[in-house]
Amino acid sequence: MTDTTLVPLSLVGGFLAGFASSLHCVGMCGGIASSLTMTLSPSAQNGARLRTLMLAQLGRVMAYVVAGGVLAALGSQAYFEFDRAEAHLILRWAGALVLVYIGLSVIGWAPSLAGFDRAGAGIQSFIATRLGHRVQAASPVMAGLVWGLLPCGMVYATLFYALLSGSAVSGAMIMLGFGLGTMPAVTAAALGMSHILALAQRQRMRLAVGLAIIILGFASAALPWRTIAALCGLPLA
Repeated sequence: MTDTTLVPLSLVGGFLAGFASSLHCVGMCGGIASSLTMTLSPSAQNGARLRTLMLAQLGRVMAYVVAGGVLAALGSQAYFEFDRAEAHLILRWAGALVLVYIGLSVIGWAPSLAGFDRAGAGIQSFIATRLGHRVQAASPVMAGLVWGLLPCGMVYATLFYALLSGSAVSGAMIMLGFGLGTMPAVTAAALGMSHILALAQRQRMRLAVGLAIIILGFASAALPWRTIAALCGLPLA
């Protein structure tokens, strides 16, 4: 198995976790997105505001990718200190458990990760109060990088999943998928597309996404990597 074998599964797992995250914390992230857009483009037309919003989200995703790659690289160093076969098996199971818990949390069958979200709301309020004039002069990408560092339970859970991925590439891909998965709902929230948000937050949608994450978790633990590679259309070398 090579590191590239993990990439498609990592990207899918991260994307599902990100989409699930946007279902439960779109209120906070949507508020941040709206605030940044209005602060950085107070008198701009809709097209310019959308551009500002997407640049800020680019910065946010970049923060996730860097954090995921760094944590996974640190985790891989610990991984190489042990027998590789046993360590790889332990990491697979641990990562699968994280995915299963995220899925259960999204459905509502496990305690939510909302505590960090409440802490993030307080930090957001502090930044808006104390640093508003400085943020207004900042680049949208730089503001997005700060946004990506705000506390969030789902981000931390997915970062832990990235930590257990065994390689910097897989960790970065997990968080890239996570960032991309959050973008549709966050963008809709920032632009006031309430009908899209209502659809995304329906219990059936949460159930479907949560079950998909759980199934992916079980698959990553139970299926041999050669089978996973074959399903992803990857060479088995």
